[in-house]
Amino acid sequence: MSLPSADELEQLQEIEKQWAVKAMHHAETYFSLLQAMDGSKLKLTKIDDEIYDDFMSTFAPNVPRVDILDEDKDFKSPEMKEKWRNFINRYEGGKVTDYNFGSLLRIDASKEYSEDNTMFVTRMQFLTIEIARNKAGLNSVHCKKN
Repeated sequence: MSLPSADELEQLQEIEKQWAVKAMHHAETYFSLLQAMDGSKLKLTKIDDEIYDDFMSTFAPNVPRVDILDEDKDFKSPEMKEKWRNFINRYEGGKVTDYNFGSLLRIDASKEYSEDNTMFVTRMQFLTIEIARNKAGLNSVHCKKN
């Protein structure tokens, strides 16, 4: 296996920057939506209820807390990595657009996006956690119309 050339490394770095910009733009847009309307009334996909029900049944009896996430315990442990992988792969094939793209997720639902309150996840994990947060009313605190 050969190492990438300097040109290839520059291209990879540029692609990585583009992904980071796209993920940040997505996060900013989503948080603006939360500020504009009550999250409990927000639909993120056509199949929010299906995703929520699947999440609750897949991860039962130890469904991760969604108010404040524990990245190591609920996302990075070997057992949870396997559960998430199987869960995410069920949405392959057009069921959820860009299901495996990278997204930024707030660790603490009561706070805004910040360097200390953000983790990098797949789009499907983002959708799943935020749908659960919206259903629990955890994002309503951010709505400026309240």
